[in-house]
Amino acid sequence: MINKHFFKSIKILDGGMGQELLSRGLKSSGSLWSASALLNENYHQLIIDTHLDFINSGSDIIVTSNFSARRARMIENNVNDRFTYANKKAGELALKAKKISKADILIAGSLPAQGNTYVEDLRDIDLIKNDFYDQAICLRPYVDFYYLDVISSKRECEIALQITNNLEIPALVGIHIKSDGFLPSGEKIYDVVQTCKEYNILGVILSCVSPEIIQKCADKLSNMDVYFGFKANLWERNDPLPHTAWIKNPDQIGTNPTEVLGTRKDYTSGMFLKFSRNMISKGATIIGGCCEITPDHIEKLIELKN
Repeated sequence: MINKHFFKSIKILDGGMGQELLSRGLKSSGSLWSASALLNENYHQLIIDTHLDFINSGSDIIVTSNFSARRARMIENNVNDRFTYANKKAGELALKAKKISKADILIAGSLPAQGNTYVEDLRDIDLIKNDFYDQAICLRPYVDFYYLDVISSKRECEIALQITNNLEIPALVGIHIKSDGFLPSGEKIYDVVQTCKEYNILGVILSCVSPEIIQKCADKLSNMDVYFGFKANLWERNDPLPHTAWIKNPDQIGTNPTEVLGTRKDYTSGMFLKFSRNMISKGATIIGGCCEITPDHIEKLIELKN
């Protein structure tokens, strides 16, 4: 069982699996994004190799690649009959990469926002609960802890944490915030974190948020008596849009979110290191990337441990 103070010392997470897979040749279908690679056996080695590149770049933790294999997306793309297969496969491939690497790393099971990304899920509580539970059960045999992946409201955090508590597996809470410093639900970070601390959590990170927004919110997190950090994105758009902004129909092939959200190709690994150092100076110990953060960005972070 993972120690509850695991994140007391600096730990490096991986980067953005979905975007990295696309950059390496994945052709996504509809809104399946990275889940397309789980459903197509021809891409399974690509997933393993991408995990391995993040491990070899210095990641202490890799996150399973099932972000888009949530129930709502599977239904939306008419592949709900393969929900269990896709989510279990994400766990299997992450574990296979770990075994190949022979590295002392941990696997975090992705429990993403179960509705749309970057917006509050206002659906019935039982629907959300069932969706979180179904993914958590699929991942359970393969993971060391769960990662609540880009969550947009306190209610969603609580629903997921009730499940992870019942399964007796701790969670790292990944909260999404907007440029105004609030969650998409309009709630304050402080209120959400205080609620999360009532559960078995390992820490709280700002999830799929720009470095600039993370920087502005760092002082708030540093005063909350919780291990904290980030998984930063490199979208050009500060407040990213949900997938419905770029997916027009379930049969659409090859669409990359960068077509709508843009990408900051000029944000070098050196800049990411400088930003990370600054965050560590404010107390952050959980350091990593999300969309458009590559193994090259992560490799530079090894300097943080020297």
